[in-house]
Amino acid sequence: MPITFGRRPASGRRGCGPRVLIAGVIAAVSLLAYFGNTAINPVTGKKQHISMSPQQEIALGLQAVPEMARQFGGPSPDARAQALVDEVGARLVAVIPHEAGDYQYEFHVLADPQTVNAFALPGGQVFITDALLSRLVTEGQLAGVLGHEIGHVVGRHSAERMAKAQLTQGLVTATGVAASDSQGRYSAAAIAGIVANFVTLKYGRDDELESDRIGVRFMVDAGYDPNAMIAVMDILSQASGGSERAPDFSSTHPSPGRRIDTIKEAIRAEFPDGLPPNLKP
Repeated sequence: MPITFGRRPASGRRGCGPRVLIAGVIAAVSLLAYFGNTAINPVTGKKQHISMSPQQEIALGLQAVPEMARQFGGPSPDARAQALVDEVGARLVAVIPHEAGDYQYEFHVLADPQTVNAFALPGGQVFITDALLSRLVTEGQLAGVLGHEIGHVVGRHSAERMAKAQLTQGLVTATGVAASDSQGRYSAAAIAGIVANFVTLKYGRDDELESDRIGVRFMVDAGYDPNAMIAVMDILSQASGGSERAPDFSSTHPSPGRRIDTIKEAIRAEFPDGLPPNLKP
């Protein structure tokens, strides 16, 4: 048997390289930052991981208003439409529990005549496009749209998603750093990105359904019939071509049919003895 000098047989084991150590630090910092910031939402009772204060949410939302308005054609010139949205919005804001936080609510009608949409920024900035508003036929339907968006605000969904995005970005970065070569790095990062994307999508669907449940509660407290939200789902379905959206597991928004089921369940749960009389449709 030949004898070799100056070389040790390969054992198949290698120590932790600097890439792995750096990746470990990045992952640890990301995890600590995420799980170290928790709060109980006073409206939903849910434990949340959030890294910003309500004041920071308000400031962020206000800063983003001009750009969001620009993307949807700017403010609507229809003063009557804006006055109606302000009126219905004020009724909903008046019934928000004090413990939900002192957010700065403002309602914006956007001039976009084609994009059927409504959304909320963190801190209380709520938007609805002319395209959606023109399709609503009752005040209760408008209350359903605005109540849902207010649900996102008090649910602190934007702040929660931003915290999760920071976590997933940190973990994806750590995965890329830990890879031993460029080919492995991109492959691992791509896989991690796909997983992170689906986690975020699932989270978004839960937000939508939770906002529907919150909206039901706020609508009734403000004197509106929550069944009007079901009519809104029909309007959204028609606006999408009369068909359901993509399957729930790959869509950021649940299908209108899924949301109708959630709304009906929320009405039964909140009002097991029936809805109060004389609610506005």
